[in-house]
Amino acid sequence: MRGLTASGDGCGGDRGGGGDDGGRAATVRRGRILTGWAASATTLVGLAAFGLLTVSCSTGGTGTRDEGPAGTQPVAQVTPSGEPSSSARPSSRIDPVTLLKRDPKVSERVRTDLKPCTGSEYPVDTSYGTVTGGPSPDVVVNVMTCGDSVGVGTYVYRPRSNGSYENVFAIEQPAVYGTIDRGDLVVTTQVYEKKDSVAYPSGEEVITYRWAGNRFNEHDRVHNDFNRAVGSGGAALPGDAEPAGN
Repeated sequence: MRGLTASGDGCGGDRGGGGDDGGRAATVRRGRILTGWAASATTLVGLAAFGLLTVSCSTGGTGTRDEGPAGTQPVAQVTPSGEPSSSARPSSRIDPVTLLKRDPKVSERVRTDLKPCTGSEYPVDTSYGTVTGGPSPDVVVNVMTCGDSVGVGTYVYRPRSNGSYENVFAIEQPAVYGTIDRGDLVVTTQVYEKKDSVAYPSGEEVITYRWAGNRFNEHDRVHNDFNRAVGSGGAALPGDAEPAGN
């Protein structure tokens, strides 16, 4: 503030007062304070700030920078944890057509009929997954016809340590299709009677195979009979039927 003198850190100002002149000056200042009740708000704020500065200097501290002792509680430390790494190895894609054509366990008929349907698209579905319990994914290949997508063969290939594949399962018959279901091989075969069309079989056989030792063993079999009335095309949609209860 104007009228205050300071040196260094603001606490080493002129504190002496200087004899009688200092006493008279102090008396005059006290008189002014007693008669100055109508002083402005700015003067009062200045006096309050001066009082705070005097207290901080007289205690030998650092003023408003004084802080309490450091806390004794330990500081919590968060150690970042990485995402758990998956132990599953990525599936390496194969060329199923080349694998089938070079496999002597695939019948000559299937290999001969295996041709592109359009352009370079072959009627082959390929699935990757573990069905033989090995460290690398197995490959399930389904071969179908181009016209109506009817399965003609299902094959399972197990990877060898040298990167080649071994045929460990093969079934060739009309309307067969194999899938991987939670580590099991599930093969579905459509059942046709003489008058059945390809689109509407009479039923199906669902066989679950489970790997044991070095081969697949049948684990479960389900036979489903289909309603022959479904898909006949003779019934109309019940769009105009009245709600039940009316």
